[in-house]
Amino acid sequence: MADAFIIVAGGLTAGIITREPRGFRFYASDAAFTPLEGRLFRSTRAAGRAAHAALTTISRRQRRPEQARA
Repeated sequence: MADAFIIVAGGLTAGIITREPRGFRFYASDAAFTPLEGRLFRSTRAAGRAAHAALTTISRRQRRPEQARA
């Protein structure tokens, strides 16, 4: 069984997760995902969902200035 997995969100390589006795540890490979750095997830799927959620949060923040101009 593999001990490391790549997490991709929105076409970006968010990071890798490594298997640990209690779950999977996240290591960000893109600055956008540093809030997840070091977090422990119960499954690979949970880590992927968190990366997608982080990406959604980032895209919402980036859209706010444009909406303010309108």
